Amino acid sequence: MAINSEKEYVEFFINLNMGEKVTLLSFVNNERMVLKQKLKNKINQKEPIQKGIVILESIIKEISENGESKILAKYQTSDER
Repeated sequence: MAINSEKEYVEFFINLNMGEKVTLLSFVNNERMVLKQKLKNKINQKEPIQKGIVILESIIKEISENGESKILAKYQTSDER
């Protein structure tokens, strides 16, 4: 599965429907940790992993600046515009 944008990551998180058990921030931090571990492994295609890390770090920054609820609303409603 290739996720290419912040919007796709947030939609993926929303579609997992984990309720209030897992926050977007904890999900994103966990995903980033997993991708960083994959970079350490001998993988031929590191570029998609590095791109994923950049996207996740962008989401983390947005959450810290604007709050999780605003980020969820931003990406959830962007299709409706």
